[in-house]
Amino acid sequence: MKQPLALFLLAIAAATVAPAHAQLLPQAASGTSTGADQSLDRIVAVVDDGVILQSELDDAVRAVQQQYANNPTQLPPLNVLQRQVLDRLILMRLQVNKADEQGIRVSDADVDQAVAGVAQQNRMTPDQLRAAVEQSGASFAAFRQQLSEQLIAQRLHDSVVRDSVQITDSEINNLLSSPSYKAGEVHLAHIQITIPAGASPADIQAAQAKASEAIKAIQGGMDFNAAAIRYSDAQDALDGGDLGWRRIDEVPPAFTDTIAAMKPGDVTPALRGPTGFTILKLVGQRQPERQMITEYHARQILIAPSELMTPEQAHQKAQELYDRIVNKHEDFAKLAKENSKDDTTANAGGDMGWFAQQAWGGTIAQQLAALKPNQVSQPFQSEAGWHILQLLGTRQADRTDEIARNQARQAIGNRKAEQAYDDFLRQLKASAYIKVMVPELQDPSQSTNGNA
Repeated sequence: MKQPLALFLLAIAAATVAPAHAQLLPQAASGTSTGADQSLDRIVAVVDDGVILQSELDDAVRAVQQQYANNPTQLPPLNVLQRQVLDRLILMRLQVNKADEQGIRVSDADVDQAVAGVAQQNRMTPDQLRAAVEQSGASFAAFRQQLSEQLIAQRLHDSVVRDSVQITDSEINNLLSSPSYKAGEVHLAHIQITIPAGASPADIQAAQAKASEAIKAIQGGMDFNAAAIRYSDAQDALDGGDLGWRRIDEVPPAFTDTIAAMKPGDVTPALRGPTGFTILKLVGQRQPERQMITEYHARQILIAPSELMTPEQAHQKAQELYDRIVNKHEDFAKLAKENSKDDTTANAGGDMGWFAQQAWGGTIAQQLAALKPNQVSQPFQSEAGWHILQLLGTRQADRTDEIARNQARQAIGNRKAEQAYDDFLRQLKASAYIKVMVPELQDPSQSTNGNA
């Protein structure tokens, strides 16, 4: 399921590096303005004690335009796109300010790790990523700043959700027994027309009119994703409103009956919810399947370095034990009891029981994949020391019930988290001082007596 703010940091990249993710990093799309540009820069919005400049907005809009360079017809008119992007810049600024009030910080090391993740996603080294960003004319410092803000906003989200979302066993049991849980998964896209907190009748009427305009455009042939970019107030609007695959039980209960009656390609009318109007498109659906996994039965001997044994001596000891097992045919279990330093398996002759491939970590998982039943591995090293591993067998295990329970917990948590953070953002925006200084950037659908 997608996060409410689309804060998938390890998938972020500058528009010129990976256009598919440009919407997640709008401010780093171009470099610093020239001296002439700076002299003409203006304040486009005041957000509490700070401001957003025209140059920031221009950079963010340019990034979105680059993202859709191969399909520019999906973008709304420039003035609408500018309002959409400005609203997201304002919301990000509010989140960063709120996080600062709560003492939420990120370190340079955190940003370095995020940069490394972006580089990996783009099959680059961090140095290559930096060169690519700078070659495009962008500021790498601005790139890092944007990553820092995304990290801060994600930590604020985690803090809000952690304090407000609780999941009980009875909720999980009720969900598992419900018909909606057995109904499979749906791929949805949405258009969200938000009503501000404390909305006046004029605000509600304006939102309803905007929703009706979106429905009319879709019925007139406009692509749903293009309509989402043009009309949606949701944070994923610039992604075309794509919600991805989710279980039916992850959908707000108010919409499940409507979705159950839909076929792929169908679009709902504007549905009234607690935060505004929602238009849904059913992109696809699929039925749940049994969840089968391969389990491994293995045993190991661990020789760990210590004050009395250097890493080199541990390696030598492991090699000697391997020779005694493979070439001298000594009993693996007996040698494990006498020599292994793994407290959880030594007394059982090194027996690790049945387990999923990744249960003991990636290093052991990699060795398991290369072994045949009863084969003994060459000594290999992990953070714990030197291991000798013997694969005893494999089997297919049905983990459907266990996975279902974990998915149910996640589904409940995701649904509650999404609603909790949406409510938090609405209140955050309602309580802030926001003044859009440029008349053509003011949202005509919003009441003029509000913050905007």
